[in-house]
Amino acid sequence: MIGQDKNQLLSELMELLGQDHVSIKEDTLEAFSHDETEDLTYLPQVVAFPRHTEDVSAIMKLASKHQVPVTPSAARTGLAGGAIPVKGGIALSMKHLNRILDIDQDNSQAIVEPGVINQVFQEACMALGLMYPPDPSSWGTSTMGGNVATNAGGPRAVKYGVTAAYILNLEVVLPNGDIIWTGANTLKNSTGYNLTQLFVGSEGTLGVVTKIVCRLIPQPRHRFTLLAPFASAEAACAAVSKVFQAGITPSGMEFMEIDAITWAAKYVKVDNLPLGDGVEAHLLMEVDGLDEEAVMKEAEALAAVVESHGALDVLFAQSHKEREALWKLRRAVGEAVKSHSVYKEEDTVVPRAKLPELLQTVKSIGKAYGFQSVCYGHAGDGNLHVNIIKGDMSDADWHGNKLKQGIRELFQEVVAMGGTLSGEHGIGLVQKDYLDIAFSKTVMQLQQGIKGLLDPLNIMNPGKIFPEA
Repeated sequence: MIGQDKNQLLSELMELLGQDHVSIKEDTLEAFSHDETEDLTYLPQVVAFPRHTEDVSAIMKLASKHQVPVTPSAARTGLAGGAIPVKGGIALSMKHLNRILDIDQDNSQAIVEPGVINQVFQEACMALGLMYPPDPSSWGTSTMGGNVATNAGGPRAVKYGVTAAYILNLEVVLPNGDIIWTGANTLKNSTGYNLTQLFVGSEGTLGVVTKIVCRLIPQPRHRFTLLAPFASAEAACAAVSKVFQAGITPSGMEFMEIDAITWAAKYVKVDNLPLGDGVEAHLLMEVDGLDEEAVMKEAEALAAVVESHGALDVLFAQSHKEREALWKLRRAVGEAVKSHSVYKEEDTVVPRAKLPELLQTVKSIGKAYGFQSVCYGHAGDGNLHVNIIKGDMSDADWHGNKLKQGIRELFQEVVAMGGTLSGEHGIGLVQKDYLDIAFSKTVMQLQQGIKGLLDPLNIMNPGKIFPEA
């Protein structure tokens, strides 16, 4: 919180950035008080809008001097409360650091600022025959900085990997205002500790990323998209590992319970989706590559594998329009669930062969604790989004210990299966009290020690990741 020096801090911020780039207006503070996590709201005292790295450095030096909390903030599409300023202070908007600085075709690399929208960057790469694969469902609004902060994934992660696999180097402003580069713009680097990967996934708790050097790959020329219905959700989950055992690596493999896809269809107003009777779940699958005939053969083999393991009539998208409609449905599921009911979303991930067991466990725990759930997610890499629906659960149980106990039991089972608490959303604010399930006391102390070394005043996005005493 900003204490008695509030006026002095505001005066110094305005002197640094200009009055047009500092705001204490009520509507601006409210806009930066939340992300897409449930209904949580914490107001900052001021919002700062830096325009370049030097502005960020000056702000951090000022925050360090006054020992004021700073919460980096971009599109605020997160689902773990990572961008919520729970300790007040300064909300640091990366809105104006939104330039694609370079796309180097010769070296298949790019340099972007953290405020660049994922989709905007991807489309700029595609225009040059290149691809930046990480594509979170919020790709149309989420930023590259936020994606780096949470090590975001997306449907294509099953084949191409998550954000960390494409980050070569980062420019970072440390909590004391120092500006560093974490690595090198090379494909190989065995020089010292890997600071780049330390900052990827650190959720803004160690420093402020101001430039991102990304690795790119050739853009696949051909894609085939399939929708496979199943009479059993467990059978759909079980079919996933069979696909990989058959030697097929889809570029996308998404699981959706029937409620997830029907709610999404209503949300985006799709009326002619052939869902069929007696269907409990779908797998949305895609294969891609440079050779059309080879990709088509892979798609046919994929259909044969899932049909031999319980899929009903597999639908092949017949056009680009149909393919885009199917992916629009998948990307809309989260918003559809949110519009349908009060909910909490857990981002569980297990070895993919454990998906049927995980789904059964979710339903069993829900029955024991009195909550419903709608499940969907990136089945190909074992990442199941569990949307816990309030339904008929009482307010006391929903906000009290009963639901928390149910979530804790779920995470304990997930870890026992060899999984962990989050695959791509991060820990942030809402999962931090469960971190002890995933980590031993020694590992927790080690991670907190790294935080303390880089941020001894605990001003960098405080109140996130680690439980507070």
